[in-house]
Amino acid sequence: MLTPRKLSIAILSALTASGAVQAQDDAPTTPSTKEVETITVTAAKRTQNIQEAPVAVQALGERTLKALGVGNFDDYVRYMPNVSAGGRGPGQSSVYIRGMAIQPITVMLSGAQGTMPNVALYLDEQPVTAPGRNLDVYVTDIERVEVLPGPQGTLFGASSQAGTVRLITKKPRLDGFEAGFKASLESTKSGEMSNAVESYINLPITNDFAVRGAFYSVQRGGYIDNVAGEFTLDPTVNPDSAVAGVVPDDTLYTSVSNVHLVEKDFNDSFYQGFRLGARYWIAEDWELLVQHTQQQLGADGVFDYDPEVGDLQVQRYFPDELEDTFGQTSWTLKGRLGALEMVYTGAYLDREVEQSIDYTGYNNSGGFIAYYTCTYTNPDYIVNYGIDPTLITENRQCLDPTKGFKGFQEHSRQTHEFRVSTPDYEKWRAVAGVFMDKVDIETQDDFIYTATQHLGFAPNAPISGANNINPDTRPAGVAFFNDITRTEEQVALFGEFTYKFTDKFSATLGLRYYDMESDYTGSSNFADGIFQGSKNTDRGRDYDASGGHSEEPLKADDWIPKVNLSYQATKDVLFYATYSEGFRPGGFNRGGGIPSANPDFPTVGVTYQTDDVTNYEFGWKSLLLDRTLRFNGNLYYVEWSDMQVSRFDPQNVSILTFIENAADSEIRGIEADMVWNATDNLTLYGAFSYNDTELTSVSAQVIEMAPVGSELPLTPKFQSTLRARYAWYAGEYDAYWQVAAQYADDAWSSIVAADRKRQDSYLTADASLGVRKDQWGVELYIQNLTDERADLFINDQDDITRISTNRPRTIGLRLTYDYF
Repeated sequence: MLTPRKLSIAILSALTASGAVQAQDDAPTTPSTKEVETITVTAAKRTQNIQEAPVAVQALGERTLKALGVGNFDDYVRYMPNVSAGGRGPGQSSVYIRGMAIQPITVMLSGAQGTMPNVALYLDEQPVTAPGRNLDVYVTDIERVEVLPGPQGTLFGASSQAGTVRLITKKPRLDGFEAGFKASLESTKSGEMSNAVESYINLPITNDFAVRGAFYSVQRGGYIDNVAGEFTLDPTVNPDSAVAGVVPDDTLYTSVSNVHLVEKDFNDSFYQGFRLGARYWIAEDWELLVQHTQQQLGADGVFDYDPEVGDLQVQRYFPDELEDTFGQTSWTLKGRLGALEMVYTGAYLDREVEQSIDYTGYNNSGGFIAYYTCTYTNPDYIVNYGIDPTLITENRQCLDPTKGFKGFQEHSRQTHEFRVSTPDYEKWRAVAGVFMDKVDIETQDDFIYTATQHLGFAPNAPISGANNINPDTRPAGVAFFNDITRTEEQVALFGEFTYKFTDKFSATLGLRYYDMESDYTGSSNFADGIFQGSKNTDRGRDYDASGGHSEEPLKADDWIPKVNLSYQATKDVLFYATYSEGFRPGGFNRGGGIPSANPDFPTVGVTYQTDDVTNYEFGWKSLLLDRTLRFNGNLYYVEWSDMQVSRFDPQNVSILTFIENAADSEIRGIEADMVWNATDNLTLYGAFSYNDTELTSVSAQVIEMAPVGSELPLTPKFQSTLRARYAWYAGEYDAYWQVAAQYADDAWSSIVAADRKRQDSYLTADASLGVRKDQWGVELYIQNLTDERADLFINDQDDITRISTNRPRTIGLRLTYDYF
């Protein structure tokens, strides 16, 4: 429940007004008039003043992004109290809104078996959502970040089940030449230095043609150490690491050292990219925009630490490396035909992710570790299983236990949308359109078990006749691999119709029809070891021909409704109520159809179905105290049914990760954000959210869930942000200082009972001091002032408990120049 202490903090947040998520181009860097400024948003597929849009919208405007020093995904998420994330580093997160959270699947399996996220991430007009891997676009020359909480299925479709996050880029303009740059240098406590250089230019070429470019190169230093250690199979941790069909007379365990990988501050990362746009005003009411965005993200090491090893320390035995590159080309043709506004927009996204991960911890849980790691002592195996006699040893010996993952994913996505909007000034208005989407995810996952090279395992080749991406035999040591292609094609019709009954009262009806096909093809393959040439000839699965899989795609179609009522009580006060629904597509189970290895569990189904959300909310938007105080918020109740939950089972059911429609839940919450221009110099901001989440039923057949009544994971009950900014004139200079704080309650790490751990609450603080003169500015800032170690995500994805945390205390200096 909302305790008196937490309620008082919430009220204080409200009365001191909204910091991080204020939907405005907030406080200028110099003293200004006291009236709160607002920004426009496109939450309803049309441009609106945010105070006049009867929907929940939170936004970080351009000035706010600069004031907060927002750079990557992690930076802007932490300033939005009702948005949370679970992940393990750059480009490896899942986003959650309003408490609708399920722990993310490991990125080692996200391409092969990850569900589609329930929050849609957009780059301008294109959805760029992918299982387990957020598109981590660096925030250079971004106009605003919009968050649309609650189901947005009517206008934004699949995966907008819990909400939508949109990155809106700055477009070319005709009204003048602009150019600028930003450079920063940072020092992180007990870590490496970081630096960033960003620039932009807007260039009108003629009176009807303009181009704009943005460029950035960012180096983020590491702060986690890979320290020296040794790893040995330990039957007291995993009894199956010493048993593989025989009980050895004597066992010798080989230890492996990571001395060759020891490195201080080894989790450094970088972002490099550019965006180029050209805009042509074809006629008075028609324009064409073409943009291309290109980015390369790279990272070494890991971004979670092992508390058993030490603070900000791990022991890794296989290289951890990531390279995540994408290119997006988009085009938009917009104009008027009479009173109608017409928009056609399309985009093509190509993303490639190559990653290497230490997987040695799998020795602690795998059900067949000895099979992949140890020799054998029983001569009868030569006859029974066709083992190479040279592998039979007098004494059992377990070899090098190092295990690793090397994966390559390629995502391609092509979208087209055509929509028509009527004028806003009429008694009735409407927006309607058609949307087409084609997604391809090609996944090649190689799981490398070093010992298999010395155990006589046959080369691991794809199943003959399977629809594989790569037909080649895998390199020595690849004991298991996925070669899987997932496709999703969708056509949707959508529309919203609004009728204004009076000057104050309006009603909106929204509807979306979608028709979707999902396919799953390729194979998973096990290397032949002791069973080479034996009775066991099934070395993998062809996903067009085994366990109930076939060449037929999974089809789904449905209608998604929305009803909204709004009442403009006064010029500055708006109330609204919304009923909305959302959905997330189903898919195929990689491990489905295999008879269960444990009679206590049923066989996993070949497919899992959509999970669905029904949302009821009441909201308000207000400008008070002569428009110096803005107070927006809403109350909501969410019913989430047939929740898609993933589980990795190394031995009991199907050996592989699978997904099941395993539970229902309810969420009750409140969120609010405000800004108050207290004086001509002082602006106070604040925002908070409170989510009461509960599992209401558990229908899991094979997943051991937390019991009914449990809270959903990765959802602090209470979160808030507070910020104060004071600006004044100091002679010829404009000066300012700013302090900010973020608080989050404790939370659970998982909905699966065996993985469920309590994540501690945390409070972080930031501060900055800056001056500007003419076009130049300089700022000194401190992030994580108290050097708080936040529990952002406790996970066992590598079979060793680790904690994703925030960057330690960082002190930086930023220099800016803007020419207008």
